[in-house]
Amino acid sequence: MGWTDYSSAPAPGTRICAVADITAVHPLTVTTDRGKFPILVVRDGGSIRAFVNACPHQYLPLDYRGPNLLSADGTKLLCTAHGASFDKSTGAVLAGANCGLDPVPVMQRGDHIVIAP
Repeated sequence: MGWTDYSSAPAPGTRICAVADITAVHPLTVTTDRGKFPILVVRDGGSIRAFVNACPHQYLPLDYRGPNLLSADGTKLLCTAHGASFDKSTGAVLAGANCGLDPVPVMQRGDHIVIAP
């Protein structure tokens, strides 16, 4: 399943959040006329990446049981529901799930992060 397969997937150009809000991992819900879309925006060095905030193991948000989504070394995203781990840069599964996180294309437009075309 890709991110655009979600019925609530926002259209390109949809504003996600302010760039200043992204210091590490920022889970949020984007609400549009299509519905509510769970997204996880991640600062990875100088880059900003985004993934659907749904663990492919149980489709619960990664922050379902708490806000601590980064591993101690800062390289992995962790599912708080059951401990699956994913590469912070790519969303690839490292342990505990059957596939990786669905990447969402984003870009910076001015002071905001938006869905990329």
